[in-house]
Order: sequence, then structure tokens, then C-alpha cells
Amino acid sequence: MTMMVHETDAAVPAGWTAVCALADLEVERGRAALLGDDQIALFVTHAGRVHAVQNLDPYSGAHVISRGIVGTRGEVPTVASPMYKQVFDLRTGVCLETQGKDAKTLRVWPAAVEGGIVYVREEQR
Repeated sequence: MTMMVHETDAAVPAGWTAVCALADLEVERGRAALLGDDQIALFVTHAGRVHAVQNLDPYSGAHVISRGIVGTRGEVPTVASPMYKQVFDLRTGVCLETQGKDAKTLRVWPAAVEGGIVYVREEQR
């Protein structure tokens, strides 16, 4: 998706929030950010794709997903919780490896990059 944000007119499309510079993110290293009242975890993959998911680990209740281990399952970009090692799909939030627990998901936000800035779309729950 192209954001259509121009440097001469710093207008941001409605519903999108500038979160950080792409340069603030390291490949396969998470960063936590606030989006309104929500703590989100941002990840950039080797392919350059940015993902935004909730930072709250649904299994432990701790805000630690941004400190998770990034990897893949086939072509699926993933993050493993640093607490109990559940593995989540960064695109959908679906838990791929529940470690014997009930299936839970991470909330996911659309993310885009334009002009070196990472934008996340705020959506109603």
C-alpha cells in the first residue's frame, strides 16, 4: 500500500498515525510504541515489511512481545513470546505454537512506510 504522504504537505491520511522513523527499527528486533492507549510491538523483517501487533502477551499478561524472538515458519514471519515461547504469525496474530495452552491471538494493526516514516492505522475494536 502506498501512503501518499508528501514531504511538502505533511498531511497524514485519516486514521493513520506516524509512529517512528523506519531507521529507528532494526531488522528482526522488536520495538515497543504507544498508539493511543495501546502498547504495540513493531517489527521489520529482512524483506523490509513492517508489522504491528499488540505488545501484551495474551498468555502471561506481560507487555513483552516486542522483546520476542523473530523468525519464520516456512514463509510466515513470526515472533515467539519471551515468556512461555508461544509463536505468533506477525501478519494475522494467530498463535501457531500454543505450547499446550488454549489458542489465543495477538491484535494486529495495518502498518505502512512512506518517506522513511512508519505509519500505523488506528482501528476500532
